[in-house]
Amino acid sequence: MPYKETDTVKLYYTIGEVSEMFHVNTSLVRFWEKEFDILKPKKNKKGNRLFTPEDLDNFKIIHNLVKEQGLTLEGAKKYLKENRKALKHELKTERSQFSEIENKLRKIRNRLQELKEKL
Repeated sequence: MPYKETDTVKLYYTIGEVSEMFHVNTSLVRFWEKEFDILKPKKNKKGNRLFTPEDLDNFKIIHNLVKEQGLTLEGAKKYLKENRKALKHELKTERSQFSEIENKLRKIRNRLQELKEKL
């Protein structure tokens, strides 16, 4: 039986996974968690941080403001406070566009698998 890919969505990410995604140290992730109230990872019984996809979206915004746009931490906090609704709408739009692309790629993959089976 051929290998089938599963369409699973990860619910939680470890601090190591988050630091790898954004190419930053885990200490920076912990520091930003303390500095920005929108980052609220859950903690398991051992105290390990577990970041949700929403936390990743918020981290992405903070990373963009601080690392790419060069804002200070205070500037980023002020920006987040003033533009919270607009940022949420922007992320929602980005997610829906990603979902559309993902669906198109799945259709292409399925079509290719059908063609492969015919050969």
